[in-house]
Amino acid sequence: MRAWQVMSHGEPVDALRLVTIDEPQPGPGQVRIRVAAAGIGLPDVLMCRGSYPLTPALPFTPGQEVAGTVTAVGTGVAVPFGSRVMAVTAFTEGYGSFAEECLAPAGSVLPVPDGLGDADAAGFWIPHLTGWTGLVHRGRVAAGEWLVVLGAAGGSGIAAVQLGAALGARVVAVVGDAERAAYCRRLGAEAALDHRAGPIAPALRELTGGHGVDAVYDPVGGALAADAASVLARGGRHLAVGFAGGSWAQIPTHQLVVANASLVGVFAGGYTRAELEAVHGELSALLGAGKLRSAVTGTVPFDDLPDGLRRVADRGVVGKLVLGGT
Repeated sequence: MRAWQVMSHGEPVDALRLVTIDEPQPGPGQVRIRVAAAGIGLPDVLMCRGSYPLTPALPFTPGQEVAGTVTAVGTGVAVPFGSRVMAVTAFTEGYGSFAEECLAPAGSVLPVPDGLGDADAAGFWIPHLTGWTGLVHRGRVAAGEWLVVLGAAGGSGIAAVQLGAALGARVVAVVGDAERAAYCRRLGAEAALDHRAGPIAPALRELTGGHGVDAVYDPVGGALAADAASVLARGGRHLAVGFAGGSWAQIPTHQLVVANASLVGVFAGGYTRAELEAVHGELSALLGAGKLRSAVTGTVPFDDLPDGLRRVADRGVVGKLVLGGT
């Protein structure tokens, strides 16, 4: 089969090589999936660079997200052969989805919700599971609360904007330009702020009538996170999702103390199978009700993966890119 492999660490255009290798064989508790589409994300860029915490040993095939068809199963697996599924891949073992076939832990394999095509399915699960983890399980965002979403026009941000609106929150999208602001308003954001125009804290105070923000969904970190966190209301929650800006959120302890606010870690892992199925059911219901839509805004041909990853690294993508699919 054909596969993209990271042969040495560096920028994607330098690190990746298109090679022909044997199909991976599923071990106990694993399935093999013929890849119909694969989600492209910033973690894939960081794996190419060798700076992602879960980067496997060289050489390896990156790609965390997949939609496709089950072609083989390991021992102890009950997933039917030929099932159309989406999954988080065995990327930590080097068998990611930037290939014609990949491996996935059987516990991460779920049916594709009704109505989702391959590309949308490949880019759906990780952003929306992360959004659900942050807003529902960790943030407990309630109707009427002010929710700020940083990096709101990225894959994770798009999911959070829509989920926040579905929960009845008053969503403020923080983005980098007017195009992204308009896009997030169409997704359900009540307001959108351009962080490149200057600090966002004064605008957030004005928007909330001095109340402050009840929750910040933060996949960005860095100075932007600190700016947003300075406006946390009493009992506010800063939800630390990621560090796309280069560093995790650094929020002074005294600032949290005086507001009875919390810095809350968000990691969409460690779920039991029953918990994953419950979240899958909730998200599928929201999809069916028209309250969620895919974060996928473009597809990349298989042979053009390095350029697609370059666009992600350069922050040149509104929404989420997917490799292959229709």
